[in-house]
Amino acid sequence: MESETKISKLINKYNEMSAPIKASFWFTICSILQKGITLLTTPVFTRLLTTEQYGVYSIYQSWYSIISIFATLNLSAGVLFNGLTKYSEDRLRIISSFQGLSTTVTFILFIIYLCGMNFFNNIFDLSSLLMIMMFMELAFVPAYAFWAVKERYDYKYRKLIIITLLVTLGSQVIGMIAIMLTTTYKAEARIISYVVIQIIQGIIFYVINIMRGKKFFVKEYWIYALKFNLPLIPHYLSMTILNQADRIMISKYIGMGAAAIYAIAYQISMMMTIITTAVNNSFVPYTYKNMKQNRYEAIGKNSNVLLVVIGTLCIVAMSFSPEVIKVFASKEYYDAIWIVPPVAASVYFIFLYSLFANIEFYFEKTKYVMVASIGGAAINIILNFIFIKKFGYLAAGYTTLVCYILFSFAHFYYYKKILKQMKINNVYNIKIIVLISIVVILFMVVMPLLYARVILRYIFILMILLVVILNKDKVIDIFKTLKK
Repeated sequence: MESETKISKLINKYNEMSAPIKASFWFTICSILQKGITLLTTPVFTRLLTTEQYGVYSIYQSWYSIISIFATLNLSAGVLFNGLTKYSEDRLRIISSFQGLSTTVTFILFIIYLCGMNFFNNIFDLSSLLMIMMFMELAFVPAYAFWAVKERYDYKYRKLIIITLLVTLGSQVIGMIAIMLTTTYKAEARIISYVVIQIIQGIIFYVINIMRGKKFFVKEYWIYALKFNLPLIPHYLSMTILNQADRIMISKYIGMGAAAIYAIAYQISMMMTIITTAVNNSFVPYTYKNMKQNRYEAIGKNSNVLLVVIGTLCIVAMSFSPEVIKVFASKEYYDAIWIVPPVAASVYFIFLYSLFANIEFYFEKTKYVMVASIGGAAINIILNFIFIKKFGYLAAGYTTLVCYILFSFAHFYYYKKILKQMKINNVYNIKIIVLISIVVILFMVVMPLLYARVILRYIFILMILLVVILNKDKVIDIFKTLKK
């Protein structure tokens, strides 16, 4: 009876939620499930594909992320949401015209590619077939993204979630079948099976969008989109390069097999960003509300606990690196254990810089964010160029960490500059943040030394769990506050 009462209370609370909160809740669940499906199927693909074959798939995804910024101008990002708000009476036409602009830019780039096919194939380390498949994906996949933005804008989540999860699951299953049906072209089978699913989905929504909006070209909307998004391309490109450049450069200087090993470690470590993103999404409105009320101490106090939580999760990921890699990959990928610690530490610094960036966004100082992004990407490329060639692919994990540390310093500098302009003494307790950051880095250094000493490593893990248990009430209280 008591359990039924609790369930009924939860149902009532859910029913009382506003549409935006319900939508936000389900979109978060969808994101977790989507990435969860991808992660759970990773052990299958790493055993069906050699490191070289998995490396080709990883490099294809990396180049797609970079080229899509130029080919689609990232029109399904913030500009479309703003456009739907500004031109709320003409939402269907703005979607179809944005789709038309994206298609046009993709077609122009495709013509440029055809004019220098061999040249570009050498740069991208991909065959003509895979490059043509990529441009087909670039032409049609944005259509689904445009439709999805409108669904999010209207707080409609059911169709979006069902389609997203079905396509994610379908692409994984069909990918496995395609790989098992061929003995030679397994990398191509993985990529093409994935792309075909994406293209079919894209074509369906391409037709839906164009039939509803009935316009391929609207001068006003094209000009609006270009004015809004072209200045943001360096920012989008910088963030993508920061995430993708390392594996591309590894494939160039060392080989596809090394790129695959790095990609596995990076993917597993970065899965924690699901948690950090969800926490930050909750912390942003809390920060804004308290900034408005000049309650800076509350923000600083709670951010310290969140940093400890995120730092602890990163340390746990470092601690179990050998076991996790054994589960998710075959012995060919085992060297990935040495990459997990620096990349896991990077997740902590990603969350740290987002805390400073929240203050920049609150005061609408977005130009600072762009400068930091461009600087971080440039430093990442330079460090990779120097250290990957000199020390091998393991260096990429540490160049990534260094870049995110410098990223945090850059945002801290702009954060202090803004506070000085606004005549605010402080929001965060920098001494405590420095202390937590040092602890995370120390564990990053120590844990790899304990990988061969299993008992000693497990004693360390038990000590961490004991500290967490002793402080669980503080953590629970903060998450209850964020929930409210």
